[in-house]
Amino acid sequence: MGDRLKGKVAVVTGSGGGIGRGEALALASEGAKVVVNDVGAAVTGAGSSSRPADAVVTEIKAMGGEAVANYDSVSVKEGAENIIKTALNAFGKLDILVNNAGILRDRMIFNMSDEEFDSVIKVHLYGTFYCTRAACVLFRQQRSGRIICTSSISGLGNRGQSNYSAAKEGIVGLVRTVALEMGRYGVTCNSIRPNAGTRMTLSDDMRQAAQRTGNLGLVQMMEALKPEDIAPMVVWLASDAAANVNGRNFFVQTGRIALFSEPTQIKSITKQGGFTIDELFKLVPEQLTGDLVNPAPPEAK
Repeated sequence: MGDRLKGKVAVVTGSGGGIGRGEALALASEGAKVVVNDVGAAVTGAGSSSRPADAVVTEIKAMGGEAVANYDSVSVKEGAENIIKTALNAFGKLDILVNNAGILRDRMIFNMSDEEFDSVIKVHLYGTFYCTRAACVLFRQQRSGRIICTSSISGLGNRGQSNYSAAKEGIVGLVRTVALEMGRYGVTCNSIRPNAGTRMTLSDDMRQAAQRTGNLGLVQMMEALKPEDIAPMVVWLASDAAANVNGRNFFVQTGRIALFSEPTQIKSITKQGGFTIDELFKLVPEQLTGDLVNPAPPEAK
């Protein structure tokens, strides 16, 4: 057991398994008291069970740490607020919030239902918002706090995941603004895009698709990316050592951590007054888009 987070209290949502479990265990290994939140649902969000959260609490206690379980859903305001209250009731305060809970409802955009889109947005984006808002009330008063949110490389674009991608990229924008709003109170807010083999990335559908296409190497690669290897970076971001890091976005996987650049304008065209349609048809291809390549060109008929 280390002591880098000794005296700190952490909430980790969706920590009954996978990446969240690794984060909860790692935070506890450095002395943090942990609220292990997990609704115990399937990957699609269906069902509930207390067993996943209880099992992680048992693991933390077995290693000499302190932890309590919470089974509320982050997708509703009352559930998120109760998660934060659990930390206060059990340990008297909160210092660290790790927003990790998530579900998948994959479907191509032309087949996706309103419910499939809404349910993913509610858990990932609303859940991050609800928990962060509740925590920030406390963090503003105590003038300290660490927030780590979970985005995804799928937010950069991934077929069949328009709902998930929208939620995950929305989290990045949320993080940037929370960082600006809360930095003056000694609070930092950052995001990670983890890449690991979990029940979400190594689903039965993914394995079957890899088998059909003969791409079993992808399965083997994902199996080698351990979810517990995401946690050390989260511990660092949650520590006092990361006080200068705020509003940033990191890629994290086994053996590789990278800092993403922030969006910048790379080309521009300017003039006094507005552009005419004729001017744009000439200037945009010449000066802005002429060297761009369509990442998904039309298939040959």
